[in-house]
Amino acid sequence: MEDKVSVMIPEEEVNKRILEMGKIISEKYAGKSIHLICVLKGGAFFMTELAKRITVPVTLDFMSVSSYGSGSESSGVVKFVKDLDEPLEGKDVIVVEDIIDSGRTLSYLMEILKKRNPKSLALCTLLDKPDRRVKEVKVDWVGFEIPDKFVVGYGLDYDQKYRNLPYIGVVEV
Repeated sequence: MEDKVSVMIPEEEVNKRILEMGKIISEKYAGKSIHLICVLKGGAFFMTELAKRITVPVTLDFMSVSSYGSGSESSGVVKFVKDLDEPLEGKDVIVVEDIIDSGRTLSYLMEILKKRNPKSLALCTLLDKPDRRVKEVKVDWVGFEIPDKFVVGYGLDYDQKYRNLPYIGVVEV
């Protein structure tokens, strides 16, 4: 049986907001270059679109992390499945995430990355679910603040499906 997915944020709105975020980031880092770190897999779609809209020089790197806990709850303890290819020391770094939920994993990840001595470290997310936050994390740029719904599209998946949707959708259960 096929899942029912309804549109929460249409493709046009997503594209418009990413363009705005690219402009804001470009202005903040005018005269500098930035190093974007994508948290795989979900962040890949957002980072690609964001990078295309940033006008200052950009380098990219990717990492894949998993967190372990009991049941469906993350402990926030991060295991690096794929670490970065390049050192961060002296770079202006922006971590690009698809969604921030509890904040546990991202809070821990940002602390680890700070210890790698970047010149600056910022966080950019397409979606933020503040109602689910249990661990505070400073988010520098948010595309959309959303309610506590199970969302897919634009890199977000449900059982590895729906990442390729060009909009943010809600899986109806």
